[in-house]
Amino acid sequence: MDLYQTFKTPNPIIGVVHLLPLPASPRWGGSLKAVIDRAEQEATALAAGGVDGIIVENFFDAPFPKDQVDAAVISAMTVVVQRLMNLVTIPVGINVLRNDAHSAMAIATCVRAAFIRVNVLTGVMATDQGLIEGCAYDLLRYRRELGSEVKILADVLVKHARPLGSPNLTVAVQDTIERGLADAIILSGWATGSPPTLEDLELARAAAGGTPVFIGSGASWENIHTLIQAADGVIVSSSLKRHGRINQPIDPIRVSRFVEATRRSLAEPARKPGALPAELSPCPE
Repeated sequence: MDLYQTFKTPNPIIGVVHLLPLPASPRWGGSLKAVIDRAEQEATALAAGGVDGIIVENFFDAPFPKDQVDAAVISAMTVVVQRLMNLVTIPVGINVLRNDAHSAMAIATCVRAAFIRVNVLTGVMATDQGLIEGCAYDLLRYRRELGSEVKILADVLVKHARPLGSPNLTVAVQDTIERGLADAIILSGWATGSPPTLEDLELARAAAGGTPVFIGSGASWENIHTLIQAADGVIVSSSLKRHGRINQPIDPIRVSRFVEATRRSLAEPARKPGALPAELSPCPE
């Protein structure tokens, strides 16, 4: 995947729009207009703050099905994503939770979105939805059938899940790329808001062999100067919310602060783990 071709930068920052509960979800509020209004506010804040792309998720639809979501969710997400694409000029992607990659590919292809996120492309993961199996076989054939150019960003050992058997990050990365044909991979911590370790990012990047590696969770303006040294891009959400709370809307000030910290870190020479960024280093005597 050529990140510059898609995002106009070799190191994209992708902000997340967490949709309010959609039709057929337990907490659906009854107003699609409210969902659209909140999504448009957040997409505008992200774009104005300088992110290079946006991914839209049905995050507040929990509890999620393992794979196929209700048709009403697909319809609602299609409407919302189309509205956002008419609003912002940066690339938009889709993640249909928990692992409905088929619907994500369909929506993205129809509205000409740039990419999708797939939580379990290969392997088998034990999750709070039960066992989720990889969908690469069906998804890649469906993309070809649609004649689609939508890129697939795939999680490796996805958060809120455990692999069956002993996890081996190197093998999991290689399988996701070589056998699952992912266009880029995503490495997260154990849960939403939890970052991957620098060591795991370095291991994943070495195993990826040039395929882009994204930080998938837990990035903040405090830790991005370290994490981004071992990744090609970042997907960020929790730290951009008001007061850093996941249920709050996007805070434009936090977006700008994160974007500035990331770009400043990318402009600096690589540092040793634990070293302070230049602006925090003690002044020479």
